[in-house]
Parts: sequence; C-alpha cells; structure tokens
Amino acid sequence: MTLLEFRDVHVTYTGSRGRVPAVRGVDLALEAGQVLGVAGESGCGKSTLAMAVLRLLPKSAEVSGEILLDGEDLLTMGWGRLRAVRWTGASIVFQGAMHSLNAVQRIGRQVAEPMLVHDKDLSAAKAAKRAEALLERVGLPPSRARSFPHELSGGQRQRVMIAMALACDPDLIIADEATTALDVMVQAQVLQLISGLVKERGVGLVMISHDLSVLSATCDTAAVMYAGKVVEQGPAHEVFARARHPYSAALGAAFPVIGDPASRRNPGGLAGDPPDPGRLPEGCSFRPRCAVAVERCGEASPELLEVEGARLSACFVAQEGEPVVLG
Repeated sequence: MTLLEFRDVHVTYTGSRGRVPAVRGVDLALEAGQVLGVAGESGCGKSTLAMAVLRLLPKSAEVSGEILLDGEDLLTMGWGRLRAVRWTGASIVFQGAMHSLNAVQRIGRQVAEPMLVHDKDLSAAKAAKRAEALLERVGLPPSRARSFPHELSGGQRQRVMIAMALACDPDLIIADEATTALDVMVQAQVLQLISGLVKERGVGLVMISHDLSVLSATCDTAAVMYAGKVVEQGPAHEVFARARHPYSAALGAAFPVIGDPASRRNPGGLAGDPPDPGRLPEGCSFRPRCAVAVERCGEASPELLEVEGARLSACFVAQEGEPVVLG
C-alpha cells in the first residue's frame, strides 16, 4: 500500500532575485513499513521537499503538483484537516535538535505537547506519563523528562526529537539529517533505534541525508537529488555500491573505505559547487562537474528513465548502457 507519493512536485521561491526553483518535478513513492532515503549535497532541494509534505515552507515558496498521504492531497486540504494530520498522520525529526527544542521548557513537557494538542480528553498527568514512557522507549531514562535541552548531549537531544515524532503514533516519519551532527558511535545508535522502530511499528520513514553510506545501511530505496531533481533512484544498497549516475558515484566515492590505505590517502570527491538554482546551466545541470559528459549533455536535460531492473537514472551515458566511471 502506497503511504506517501510525490507527483510532479515543484517548489519555487520568490524573492529579490525573482523566482528561484528549488525542487523541479519530483516523483517518488513510499510504501507503508518501508524506508526511503533522499541524498544530495546542501542546496539540492531535499529539505525543501521534506518541509513541503506538511506545508512548513515560508510564504515565499510556491508549491505545485500533488503530495498524497494515504491518497489524500496534503497541498489542497484545509488548514483544520492539515492541523489534524500533523503529528498524528505524519511527523518530522528536524535537523539540529538544539535549535528545534525550546530551550526554556523541560523535555517532558515538550514531548507531551503534541499529545495534549491532539487529544483533548487526555489529562496533563497522563500525558506526562506517556512522555516518560516514550523517552524510555528511545533509550533515555524517564527522569530526563525533568531536564532542559542544554542538560542533554547531542545524541540524547536527537532521541528526544524521535520521541516527539512518535508521540501521536503517526503513519509517516520524516527524518531530516537526523544524524548529521553526531559522532559515529551515537550515529550508529540513533540509526539502529530508527530502524528498529520502523520494523516494530510498521511506519513509513523518509530519511534525508548527504551520506549515501548511511542510507545504504538503513533504507530500502534511495533517491539522489541534484539541483532540485532526482537524478538516480533504486534499491539503496545498489545505488551506493554500483551507481548509475556520475553524481551518485561521486557521492559514494567521497567516503573513504575502512582498511584501504589508498582510499585514505587519496579520498574521492567532486570539484566545484552545485549550480545556482536561479542560473542553471543549459542541458544537464550536472554537466559542468561531470567527468563523463558528452556533447548531447549540453543540449538537453536527461529525463529520469529506467536503465536496468528497478534502477532509474537521468544520465544519457547510463541510458545508453555505458558504465558510469569517475575521471
């Protein structure tokens, strides 16, 4: 059963520079109980896409297309219905837990707040007990409910954010760079926690990260975004191990291989910066940084097409059956 579906979603910001496209025609789907990973550099549009789900973007953003949650279009529903869906139908684990939590409110009160908002018959005492139970569920002692955010470590604060996301038993959780600022040990613990909750509760999870290795270990499907578009999509472990787009290959090569001295001394990477979304190059947006670009790449923008099995790629070279290798 399809839980979440993006249909030709576009997001355009309007400001002093005019209209700037941040997301350009994204089509994705997530089944209940599955994990969808969205990868890409900063500025590729992945967080904008996540915020569009629950209409959390600023007024300067114009969103078109369809975003369906259980078949219901989130972009056209009334504010009353949208308010009911937030937390109960879908919730978000925001990046930067210290900035997302209220610095002058105790943890327990913040975890209990969504429950009190959505269940008018729930007493404050019962909500507090449930908040403590949620904290324990994510690996924190119930006594932490009386702590303030600054009294917790980065990993503990991230666990609090996950507890808040689970407070109203949503069907969908969006984790936006949930492990970015954590050390590798805490990162592994948080990823294990998230994966366990998905299996235990059967929720759908959208995991957003710039780290393809994290997505390959936790996700069923991965979508790689560049300049506001999905450029590759497929089973997560295959996208990481055998990329079918040169940008995906560069993302995977940016992480050194443990135990490989050559990888450590000569780490992969990608020269240059992502294009200005307000001044995209002609043809393929990745062409100025691509090591395998051909003449056709400067003439037209490749569509996202099937290249093999469940693999999709927006690369002319891959679509012609040629291997995608880095220069």
